[in-house]
Amino acid sequence: MIDYAQRSGAPLEVIENLQEIEEDAEIFESIEDIWPDYPSKEDFFFNEDEY
Repeated sequence: MIDYAQRSGAPLEVIENLQEIEEDAEIFESIEDIWPDYPSKEDFFFNEDEY
């Protein structure tokens, strides 16, 4: 997973978090557990009424 994150250009924060996670056996429910600043729908500025 770390290799894929590096090849796909994931932010450094994500790669560091994946390296920490690799040592744990914890199961994560969502991307927000790995990347707290993951962009949500509210982070994008576009008018949904146009589509």
